[in-house]
Amino acid sequence: MSAKIIDGSGLAESIRNEVKRGVARLAEKGRAVSLTAILVGSTPAGELYAQRQRQACEDVGVNYDLKTLPADVDSRRLVQTIQALNHDAAVTGIMLHLPLPKHLDATEMQYAIDPVKDVEGVNPANIGYVVYGHTLIAPCTALAVIELIKSTGFPLRGAEAVVVGASEIAGKPITLLLAEQMATTTLCHIATKDLAGHTRQAEVLVVAVGKPGLIKGADVREGAVVIDVGINRVAQPDGTKKTVGDVDFETAKQSAGWITPVPGGVGPMTVAMLLKNTLRSAELAGGEAASAES
Repeated sequence: MSAKIIDGSGLAESIRNEVKRGVARLAEKGRAVSLTAILVGSTPAGELYAQRQRQACEDVGVNYDLKTLPADVDSRRLVQTIQALNHDAAVTGIMLHLPLPKHLDATEMQYAIDPVKDVEGVNPANIGYVVYGHTLIAPCTALAVIELIKSTGFPLRGAEAVVVGASEIAGKPITLLLAEQMATTTLCHIATKDLAGHTRQAEVLVVAVGKPGLIKGADVREGAVVIDVGINRVAQPDGTKKTVGDVDFETAKQSAGWITPVPGGVGPMTVAMLLKNTLRSAELAGGEAASAES
């Protein structure tokens, strides 16, 4: 068999349209949706990402502002900048570009962001809400993974789900959200023994490690839903670079029932979920959203 391809780009377009309607609805009430991003240190890659982010926001009617701070900014000034945005009623969402310079503690800085304005869902308080099943704003990649799985129609309740990779922004939140959907979930990490033994049991397999080709077709259960979060740039024989995932797509699609491509899967959906979280922050600020959609 050959897997059905999960079209992340198409699903992301649908979500962007949903966000655009939501932003317009708030605008009719005289309320703007505004995202302020903070970039510490100006690099070509950071500036390019910010430009793309600005365009994505403008396409759905979200006001976007970028605050660039010098690379040698100290933690006190950065926290002061964040706190000023927390208290600015005109700012409905805040995000902090990573990575930060080594002298700054990313977790400490993320903790300074008001949980309601934390559009990336990375404030420890927001992770805690996920743990207790009262999600306020969840991490964008984790939300993207759940939406991609749901798009297949595969029932998560009672399903055997395996997440490979235990990062704070991907693997762990994904595991929590899968458990919230009543999937029986296993989290695999660097100390896991017999990784393939776990992945071959998975009806839903999510891979978020950052290691190209880690999961081969032989490691995938027949008919499984495979979500590849990995984005890796791999050198080709001709000197060019190709973007690939953590799953060996060509072999895995022979076993899987559904699979996300890289690129075109989780990537565009993560951007779409950032926009959806930005709208949600504005709704929470106005008392229009009491709990996350499940």
